Amino acid sequence: MAGEGQHASHAHEPTLPNYDVPRRSRHPHRHARVHSLPSLSRSPPSPPSYSEVSEEKTSLDITQKLEKKLAQLNKSENVFARWLFEIVTWLISALCMAAIIVILIKIDNRTLSGRNAAVTAYSVLSKLASGALLLPVSEALGQLKWNWFNGKKSKEVWDFEIFDKASRGAWGSVLLLFRTKGRSLAALGALLTLLLIANDTFFQRVVNLPEEWSQKGRGGIGVSVRYQPTIALETKAGNIQAQSDTNLWPLNHYLLGNGTRQMAFGSTVRADVPVSCSNSNCTFTGINTLGVCSRCADISEILEFGCKTTYFDWIKNLSKPWDAPAPIGSMCGYFLNATDQYPIMVSGYSTENLITENGTVSSGEASLLRILPVVSQVKKVPHWGGSLNFKDIRYPITDLLVIAAKDGIAGVLRNDTPIAQECVLYWCVKTITASYQSGNYSEKITGTFTNTTRGPYPWISTLSNRGLPDLTYLENITITPPGDEKTYGMHNQTHFRVTQIFEDLLPVMASATKQSEQLEFRYKTFLTGGPTLRKFAHNPWTSASNVSRNFDRIATFMTNVLRSDSIDMVEGPAFTIETYIHVEWPWLTFPFTLLLLTLIFLGATVLKTSKSDNTGPGIWKTSAMPTLIYGLPDDMQKQLNTTSIGTGTSMDGAKKLKIRLHPQKGWRVSDQPVSPDSPIVIVRTNQAPPGWI
Repeated sequence: MAGEGQHASHAHEPTLPNYDVPRRSRHPHRHARVHSLPSLSRSPPSPPSYSEVSEEKTSLDITQKLEKKLAQLNKSENVFARWLFEIVTWLISALCMAAIIVILIKIDNRTLSGRNAAVTAYSVLSKLASGALLLPVSEALGQLKWNWFNGKKSKEVWDFEIFDKASRGAWGSVLLLFRTKGRSLAALGALLTLLLIANDTFFQRVVNLPEEWSQKGRGGIGVSVRYQPTIALETKAGNIQAQSDTNLWPLNHYLLGNGTRQMAFGSTVRADVPVSCSNSNCTFTGINTLGVCSRCADISEILEFGCKTTYFDWIKNLSKPWDAPAPIGSMCGYFLNATDQYPIMVSGYSTENLITENGTVSSGEASLLRILPVVSQVKKVPHWGGSLNFKDIRYPITDLLVIAAKDGIAGVLRNDTPIAQECVLYWCVKTITASYQSGNYSEKITGTFTNTTRGPYPWISTLSNRGLPDLTYLENITITPPGDEKTYGMHNQTHFRVTQIFEDLLPVMASATKQSEQLEFRYKTFLTGGPTLRKFAHNPWTSASNVSRNFDRIATFMTNVLRSDSIDMVEGPAFTIETYIHVEWPWLTFPFTLLLLTLIFLGATVLKTSKSDNTGPGIWKTSAMPTLIYGLPDDMQKQLNTTSIGTGTSMDGAKKLKIRLHPQKGWRVSDQPVSPDSPIVIVRTNQAPPGWI
């Protein structure tokens, strides 16, 4: 291929003369030198060809046909036909928004399970609604670009670049807002382009997917209606022995220690009662169960301080049973029934040394703890007239006086007032609300009920033929709470066996001779042959709060034993975590506002560009063809621009026009050969070869 301004020679083709003709002048008084091409015996040389240039197609492909159809609509005399495509896309967005409303109404406050398709459809429609609005905004903004340069005043060349970028993205829209200072219809289009970017964010906030508990199935929890443990009968020499309830033997840990430890279960502890839960969360509300309740009351007002001569029934080395006569001596401290001939000292110290057959008493030995039952163990005769504060309770299990020194032996020697409480354990019906969640069990007592009606004294004590007491508890335990058709309770023999747990341990007492000595408890005082002593690592009776709390723990433990032994189960709802769909309707305000503003912007653009006379720029929208067409030589512009500017330019003339951009030579126009019939050749300095612009 020859260089610029030259023609290549060929064996069969003559060389075109290199005419040096000046540019055609448009000035009326100037004339350009024009030369006609000489007649050629052979065809003129072909324009430069490249392998990248495809052969002419006999027909347009689908995309070209679509563009041709849109171009025909743009040159229509009907205003609505020109903007039909934009109106249809806006209607698609509006229909998507309407479908979104229908879907949201159907799925609001429902579980996500089984509605994934609806949520997916919502997501697709929301993106389609946003995307469909971009086209009419972009096309209308592109059309306003041509109107901007068709005004009465000339515009700077950079405005073309700003408008073109604004029709394609956010950065150009920002520039256009500053360029127009918000005082042009195009500024509304630029603003809508920016706002549509945030439209998806608002659609995402409309649908909230919180996790909530949903009822699925039923669970069960153990309760006790009638406590009927299986206990093998024990006899001795043909006589039935008084037996304690073996289920309650762990009570020793609470009376003489710090109770039992809960068994670890994962990150929590195991439930102490039977629980059946088919899912990860079960709740049981307002269930009733037979249980044990506790109450404590202060009795410090019945104590009297003084120095008296009475029984040393509290000393550590006493070898006789508690009910047997004890040595008598002088002591100082706090007494019960101080007016009796031999009052009971509950907290104090010895003022003399005694050596008797029953034990040794040293001066300064102090009583630090006494736990006394209000009913005698052997004959079941009430002491001090029976219970001091709980005479209304019909079925007590045990009623105890607990008197403990506040500050050990030092406090006793200072004559400090001891902690003095009366505490009772009794049968009751507990109303419980419980939950079992992810292996963690918790419950709360919401109410209790017990039988407070007065009845005959239930204990009978007789002597057997061997001279030993025979004890009988006469009453069956029956408790019927209001509003419940069930009667809760147990057989009288069952109650008797429960009370024997405390009879084997009580009364409990502790004394010390010096402050540094480790505290020792004397218990099982019904036995003969010397005292039974025990050293404790933990003393649960050291303060009023400890005493009350320990009785609460004892009551809870006994209640759990009753419920664990029973086969009765109460059902409750079982829940599992499910994802719900909650629609936040206010977030839809933004998308619907954009839909309305887009309609207003499109309508205003249609109205502004509806002129059909020759003063308008034509309906080009975002088409790049005007840039190409108006940059062509005058004769080629005349060939393509066959329709008035006011109604758009026909694209039929561009059907066989193909262009390719060369980095050095510019636009290559195909199918424009140089023929002998070409009337005029304008030769410019540094002009591209024929067929190039």
